[in-house]
Amino acid sequence: MPQSEDRRLVDLEARLEREDPRFTRAMRTGRPARPREYRRAGAWWGLGLGFVVLGTGIVLAQGLLIAGGLVLVGMAAQLADPDPARMTHRGFGRR
Repeated sequence: MPQSEDRRLVDLEARLEREDPRFTRAMRTGRPARPREYRRAGAWWGLGLGFVVLGTGIVLAQGLLIAGGLVLVGMAAQLADPDPARMTHRGFGRR
């Protein structure tokens, strides 16, 4: 490989190490893990918590709990979005 391509690979490796160290450690050991953008466990917990808060607010007729539950559900739904084309945080999707 020409020197410029080697440098690009080293730069890519360094950037990946900074952005997702768990993924790069797993690749080195030969047991790959999902990249950060495909891990959604926190989003599912957030959805569950949001629906619980929303349901509690409806049962207790508390507007603040209803509003908080709706906000939590909205935030978690945004995190659970499976479309990687819309993932523009941390430089994904940008060139």
